Amino acid sequence: MTRDQSTKQRTDRHRGLRAAAACAGVAIAFATLTAVSPAVSPSEAVTAPASNGHPGHPTRLSLPVPSGRQQVGEVDLHLVDSSRPDPWQTDQDHRELMVSVYYPATHTAGGSPAPYMLPRAAAHFDSVTANGYLQMGVPTGQFDWASTLTHAVQGAPVADRNRQRPVLIYSPGLGEPRTWGTTLVTDLASRGYVVVTVDNTYESPEVQFPDGSLATLSMPADPETFIDKALAVRVTDTGFVLDQLTRLNAGQNPDADGRRLPSGLPGALDLSEVGMFGHSMGGTAAALAMDADPRISAGIDMDGNLTDYNGALMPVAEHGLAGPLLLLGKDGSTDTGPGWDAFRAHTPGWTRQLTLRGSEHASFTDAEALVPQLHLPVATRTDDIGTIDPATAIRTDEAYVSAYFDHWLRGRSGRLLDGPSPRYPAMEFVDRRQRPLDSGTAGLRDASWLP
Repeated sequence: MTRDQSTKQRTDRHRGLRAAAACAGVAIAFATLTAVSPAVSPSEAVTAPASNGHPGHPTRLSLPVPSGRQQVGEVDLHLVDSSRPDPWQTDQDHRELMVSVYYPATHTAGGSPAPYMLPRAAAHFDSVTANGYLQMGVPTGQFDWASTLTHAVQGAPVADRNRQRPVLIYSPGLGEPRTWGTTLVTDLASRGYVVVTVDNTYESPEVQFPDGSLATLSMPADPETFIDKALAVRVTDTGFVLDQLTRLNAGQNPDADGRRLPSGLPGALDLSEVGMFGHSMGGTAAALAMDADPRISAGIDMDGNLTDYNGALMPVAEHGLAGPLLLLGKDGSTDTGPGWDAFRAHTPGWTRQLTLRGSEHASFTDAEALVPQLHLPVATRTDDIGTIDPATAIRTDEAYVSAYFDHWLRGRSGRLLDGPSPRYPAMEFVDRRQRPLDSGTAGLRDASWLP
């Protein structure tokens, strides 16, 4: 095959994957997917450029300070599932994942802040992901993603070590690394949650492993098959991660490299109170994982569709969920409509649909905090994060996500979810006639609450 034939074949795949992304509720572009590095095994080292190549000094970006009362700690875990081969790489007889655990911490003074991205992952994000998947239009080397720091301290001791805390799983959108939800994740940890972010290897754009190797997105041959398979893999990966968290909580170290766990982390997880949330395809995965795994008792779908590649309802939209699921969507027309409408009509459990006024698809990610720092044209910025004030979007999102999990996992009132609030005027309630929060999670459907 000639170079031109190969490029044309990949371009045809891009067009199909773009359509698949729209069906999955993923507002990302794959026009430059030809630039994606070939998939690399975690056991193979990939050398990142020594320099970003920018003639000046690349700009270090900043993330909002978490709004909760507690400091935040962070640890990365390398998890290996030896019970199954990798679903994307047939020559690998086991599945490897990287996850990050964020938690309330103490004794953080003088500790090292966790980097936003590891060096090789950052180099790939800068050269490929930012402009290929996320369409940010940023010249390579202009921003220093590796030196950008989070508000979490690596390996800090767990605060109140005799206290167990609810656990949340975060699933990113298609084409987004697990770090792309750090603002919301660290905020939830500062409010007392243990939050675990998951990279689904070879579907995530870049995953750096402890040995320095990098795994990148596997090129999909067929968009429809890719979306279906990716969602199924995410559900299985989520179950495996919960299994490993159970081991960790019992005092075992699930890290494949045996790295030391933060003091107080074993035993600090309340795995009887588990929630899951995600953006775009990660939101879809949260709904599917809730349907498949009874350990997940509450979920949030942030602008992720519940219809498949061909527009047919997913099973979870056809029969709903017994447990609570919050649907949090962008403003304006959206592909999520048919699936969300069906889910709300069919679900026997509590549900609510909210719209963040003035937002766009990426408003529920770190794009809301980072895009304003990239000095993009106004039209590009608006396409990415809408017209809502970024600080308002972040504050509103954090308030509603935390209120939701506070109610369902901690038993707090959560009245913010019962109707519009003058404190957060940007959040619109799509249907105020649905059940109030105190109606229970699995009661029989009451027709008076349906649209």
